Amino acid sequence: MPTSSKKNMASKNPASPGPEKVVVAGALGECVHVAGVMNFLRLAEEAGWKTVFLGPAAPVERFISAAQEHNAALVGVSYRLTPETGERLLGNFAEAADELHAKGVRFFFGGTPPVAEKARKLGFFEEVFDGSMSSDSVLTRLKSEFTPGQVKPVPPQRTMDRIRWKTPYPLLRHHFGLPTLETTITGIARIAEAGTLDVISLGVDQDAQANFFHPERQTRRARGAGGVPVRSAEDYAALYQASRTGNYPMLRTYSGTDDFLELAAMYIDTIRIAWAAIPLFWFNRMDGRGPWDLEGSIREHQKVLRFYGERDIPVELNEPHHWGMRDAPDVLFVVSAYLSALNARAFGVRDYIAQFMFNSPPGLSDAMDLAKMLACLNIIKPLENDTFHIWRQTRTGLLSFPLNMEAARGHLAASTYLQMALKPNIVHIVGFSEADHAATPDEVIAAGNLVQRVIENALRGSPNLLADPALQERAEELTAEAQVTLQAIRELAPLVSTVPTEEADIDPADQPLINPAVLSAAVTRGILDAPHLVNNPYARGKIHTTCDGRGACLAVNPDSGETWCEAERIASLETTQTT
Repeated sequence: MPTSSKKNMASKNPASPGPEKVVVAGALGECVHVAGVMNFLRLAEEAGWKTVFLGPAAPVERFISAAQEHNAALVGVSYRLTPETGERLLGNFAEAADELHAKGVRFFFGGTPPVAEKARKLGFFEEVFDGSMSSDSVLTRLKSEFTPGQVKPVPPQRTMDRIRWKTPYPLLRHHFGLPTLETTITGIARIAEAGTLDVISLGVDQDAQANFFHPERQTRRARGAGGVPVRSAEDYAALYQASRTGNYPMLRTYSGTDDFLELAAMYIDTIRIAWAAIPLFWFNRMDGRGPWDLEGSIREHQKVLRFYGERDIPVELNEPHHWGMRDAPDVLFVVSAYLSALNARAFGVRDYIAQFMFNSPPGLSDAMDLAKMLACLNIIKPLENDTFHIWRQTRTGLLSFPLNMEAARGHLAASTYLQMALKPNIVHIVGFSEADHAATPDEVIAAGNLVQRVIENALRGSPNLLADPALQERAEELTAEAQVTLQAIRELAPLVSTVPTEEADIDPADQPLINPAVLSAAVTRGILDAPHLVNNPYARGKIHTTCDGRGACLAVNPDSGETWCEAERIASLETTQTT
């Protein structure tokens, strides 16, 4: 007799099809290999299906009768023996099951690649698994609703919906953009067909970011420098259309460095932008990437936050890693995480994507890197409420990859496993080729497959890395130190000429932290600083940092070389200003 699994996770999974959905599965004919069937049924239970296992060597008639008896919505068939024998057997199966198929019962097949190829040619099975698909791909396929006559269901096309649908696996995102529009379009289609990513982040060239609406400022010499040279709304629409295949990945791109609101409106219309990425202090004259001064760009970025918030589109502020990549101390990374989340909430963002770039700076130890990220989570968590939701996105440090490709793959795997301690909702995959060249479509797919496997391993059960006492101690230390820095920024308000900011849903004591004049002064006066900002027109670039014996990045006294706390460092700035 068929045996039903006792485990039913439908009540735990809001995206599940519901307990009334039954899947019947087993190994067909003389095939006795059922490990794949059992794994498939385990994933089906996780997706909320009630499962019926037919066991090994089940005849065609047993599949049909079990499907009828249990009113099955889905039948899973496995065969892993000789392809020629399998082809004949599957043909007989398809003929016998034709009446069920006509009534809307779905049929999946799983087997070795040669048998799977025979199964595909039959045209009977909705999905054919040959062992190359990751567990999360199979799981999301099992969660998909199916409409008769539809070739394949389209996964959710709004970020939060897709996160919930794919749980417990995180969304996978990768940057992609080649020097020509044609190769990028072809590459997007190939990546979509592979079904590896949920989100493709369009890497567009610098002219597209800075001069999209100003052709007179564009230069042919710079065409394709840093990404795909999009020059019209039609170009963006063509990139989006290329993604309408495979697993239908969502698209997103840079917020740009000028004409922010015009770009935002176009992104919504052309690529249905999954979420926006907006800085506070960057993409202006301070980093040489845009025409705005520091204070003016902060005001403009806040307007873009409001624009996306009003349209219920998620936003990430990639602020912390900009400081981390410039060797700022860990505490300023944490401070900028709070400023980012606070400004997002103040200007109406409802779904805030907090990005955690690991390995920035590259000299951090894993323990201290994770401690810094825990401190970021701890300091922003109190901002969350019924109308402001925080989602976690992790990534490997852009500047941390070794040039050797094998070593780079190992680094990506190790960093991803560490990131899983934060239980991310999104994993931003950084291509292992980044130290040498922009990733090709095949390299994007390879990186996605690598990361998928790491995530599967972690989700089976990994050690609780966050329980490390040294890590917890460092996180508490950083959280306390960050409060000192934030208070120093608040105290700038009476010292600068400020333009009143609109009322925001934040603690009144935090009002200075959303004021562009105050935030700008925090940089010009050196409270926010990084070693890479030497000779910067806005920042001081006077801070000195080092990674200590624990692997934590700390500020140091430039005269003595000893590390100092934020109170000491900020006091030194006041002394410098008065002498």
